[in-house]
Amino acid sequence: MKAMLDATREEWLAARLDLLEEEKELTRRSDALALKRQQLPRVRIDKEYRFDTEIGSASLKDLFGGRSQLLVYHFMFGPDYNAGCPSCSSIADGFNGFFVHLENHDVAFWAVSRAPLAKLEAFKRRMDWSFPWASSAGSDFNADFSVWFSPEQQRQGEIEYNYRREPPAPMPPAAKAAPEWQSRGGDEPIVQIASMTGTDVPTYTRDRPGVSAFELIDGVVYHSYSSYARGLDGLWGVYQWLDRAPKGRNETGIWWRHHDRYGE
Repeated sequence: MKAMLDATREEWLAARLDLLEEEKELTRRSDALALKRQQLPRVRIDKEYRFDTEIGSASLKDLFGGRSQLLVYHFMFGPDYNAGCPSCSSIADGFNGFFVHLENHDVAFWAVSRAPLAKLEAFKRRMDWSFPWASSAGSDFNADFSVWFSPEQQRQGEIEYNYRREPPAPMPPAAKAAPEWQSRGGDEPIVQIASMTGTDVPTYTRDRPGVSAFELIDGVVYHSYSSYARGLDGLWGVYQWLDRAPKGRNETGIWWRHHDRYGE
């Protein structure tokens, strides 16, 4: 439904007050859901995960850095990528500005990806980011938290992501890596976004985005929460702003890029 044009201020105010009641109800519902997230059962983490960080090898417990809570953003950056996922990069542009506030509120924050640390650090310098970023290369961490899947799982339809089983993915006979992103006319959005990372679609989609929360209690790490796919919408800051713009998200295909690629 299109918005009314040439409305009076009184008409606008009446409509706005009606909407305000719905917004308040959504806020109350969101608060209630947040409480339910906090009340989820905890699962003890007994596996010894190791990560490569800029200060050396670290365990999952080490990532807490003396804090009692840990938030991990599962950043899509596989070993075969030439650049981080542009969607994850857009989200990272947001948390790069506020992770320090989490760290000063008893919440450690890390991005974790499968790419080797040197590749992550190079891209981090390119993007001018400062948040902590760990490599899980050689670890089961990404697989165990459902953000990486093998080619066999992809072929056999054994991927369970966002708590749902996916059908088998069509695999091309020869998966050719796409060049650095450029406007490609009729290409599907997933092809365009995969090409921004320098990969083909099957390689790109074996890594997935997500967020996981952990708690350290009496020296033991517990998993409390994970969310994926559209469950990350609220963490993608630019969308929260677009949702308040006159035309909303107004999307036609892949419109966003790495922030240093606009204007090319």
